[in-house]
Amino acid sequence: MRIGLAGLGTVGAIVAARLLQGAVRRAELVAVSARDAKKDRDIDLSSVDFVATPLDLVSHGKVDVVVELIGGENGIALDLVEAALERGKPVVTANKAMLAAHAARLSDLSFDGGVPLAFEAAVAGGIPVIKTLREGLVGNDIHRLCGILNGTCNYILTRMEAAGLSFEEALKEAQEKGFAEADPTLDVSGLDAGQKLAILSALAYGVAPNMDNIVVTGIEAVTAADIAFADAFDSVIRLVGLAERSGNGVYHSVEPVLVKRAHPLAQVVNELNAVSISAEPMGAVMLQGPGAGGGATASAVLADISDIVSGFGRPLFNGTVAAMTESASSFAPAREFYIRLELADQPGSMAKVTKILAENGVSIEEVVQRSSQAGDSHLPVVFITHQAENAALDAALTALEQESEICKAVLALPVFAEED
Repeated sequence: MRIGLAGLGTVGAIVAARLLQGAVRRAELVAVSARDAKKDRDIDLSSVDFVATPLDLVSHGKVDVVVELIGGENGIALDLVEAALERGKPVVTANKAMLAAHAARLSDLSFDGGVPLAFEAAVAGGIPVIKTLREGLVGNDIHRLCGILNGTCNYILTRMEAAGLSFEEALKEAQEKGFAEADPTLDVSGLDAGQKLAILSALAYGVAPNMDNIVVTGIEAVTAADIAFADAFDSVIRLVGLAERSGNGVYHSVEPVLVKRAHPLAQVVNELNAVSISAEPMGAVMLQGPGAGGGATASAVLADISDIVSGFGRPLFNGTVAAMTESASSFAPAREFYIRLELADQPGSMAKVTKILAENGVSIEEVVQRSSQAGDSHLPVVFITHQAENAALDAALTALEQESEICKAVLALPVFAEED
C-alpha cells in the first residue's frame, strides 16, 4: 500500500527513512507534506512527491494510507484526519490530544465508515499498550489500570530523587536533554498524562473520553523536601495515572503519589513509562519501556502501518463513543495520604493540627518531623494518615489552611495503594 506522510519532524523523519529502507513490507512512501520542503533532513526524498498542504495527501491519487504526525488538538491535523476518514483512507496518528478531544467525531467517522484509525503511538510511545488492551486482554474484565504515562514528569521526579535537584533544576536539565519542551506546561501539569488515560479508559472500560472526568494534579508543587520525606517512608514520588472501578463507575485520576520502593512502578526511572493492568482471569501484567522520543514513537507508527497494510487495521474504538455505556465515577476509593506542612515552632501547634485532622475524620498513622535550624519559625512536618475519604481530607486541609498562624505550605498527596 502507498503511504502519504504529513509531518517531517523528529518522528516523521525516522518514519520516512525506515519506509524508504523497506522496513515495512508492502508499504511504499509516495508522498509527504512538510512546512519546509527544502530543509536538509539527511533523507533522500527524491522519489517522493512533496505536496503543498497536508490536505493534498487525501486527494493524492497514489496515497492509500495517511500518516498524521503534525500534532495539535485542532487545526490542520484534525482537518486532515477527518478528510482522510471521510474519503475512506485509513489513518495512522500519534496525536493523543486530538483523539482525547474529538473522540466522538472521529469514532463516528472511523467506525461507521469501517475505516481503520490506528493510534498506538499516541499513548506510552513504544510500549504496545493499545495492542495489549485490544488483543492480548480480549475477554478479560479489567478492574484496575494504572501507570506512569509521562516521561517528562518521570525524568524530573527521578532526577530530584537521584541528584537532590529542585524541581526547577530538574526541569532545566530535562529541557537541555530534550526530554521537556520549552513550554513544559502540558507535561508538568498532568494534562498530557490525562489525555492518554482518557484513551486507555475508553479501550479498557468503554468510558467515553472526557477530560472533565479525570482529576488532574501536576508535579509543580513537589519539592526536594517532599522527595526526602518520601525516602524516610521508604518511598518515592511518581506521577501516576489511575483508572479503576469504584462505586457505580470508573474513577480516574492523574496525580503525584507516594509509591513504596518495593513496588514495580518505583523502579521506573527517567524518561521511561510503564502501564500496569489488573484483569480477570489474566491477573496482573505490566508493560515498561521508552514512553517518548523519536525512536520509540516512530516504532509504534511503523507497527500501525504494518497492521493496516496486512489487513489488521481497526476503527478508533469497537463502536462509536455515543454507544459507550460505562459511566465515570467521581467517588475516589478511600486511601492513605501524605500531608506535608510547615508547623509553627511554638507550644501547642502539633496538638492543634492533630485535633483538626481528627475532627474531620482523618487519623494519623505516622509522623516525621525535622529538627529546627537556628532562626527558623516553622518546622517541616509530615503525616501519613490511615485510609480516609477524599471529602474528609479536603475538609481537613481547608481547616488547616485557615490556621495560618500555626501552619503553612500545606501539600497532600495520595499514598499509592497496592491491590489486595
